[in-house]
Amino acid sequence: QDARSSTEEKPVQRSKSFSFKTPNEVCAACEKTVYPMERLAANNQIFHSRCFCCLQCNTKLSLGNYTALQGKFYCKAHYQQLFKSKGNYDEGFGRKQYKERWANKDSETITKSP
Repeated sequence: QDARSSTEEKPVQRSKSFSFKTPNEVCAACEKTVYPMERLAANNQIFHSRCFCCLQCNTKLSLGNYTALQGKFYCKAHYQQLFKSKGNYDEGFGRKQYKERWANKDSETITKSP
């Protein structure tokens, strides 16, 4: 008799806890699945490298040439331009100035006081 036929071959048991699956990450810009080869992380957000663009001019950004303000991303040139246009981070980027917000809060507290 042949030695192979006398011993039974058993299949190898593999651990089921090990898996190659990774959790699906979603691009913050286009909301589609981001695969590891196209993944770019900036300010705790995940992007496709092609979706990571300047809000003002839509130029493709990289980790070395972007600036973020309140979750919005700009190329360095437009970030400086928007700041210089009004001299502050609020008006240049389309928000109310803090001094106006403070004035509104002060008037609210005065009217609420007896």
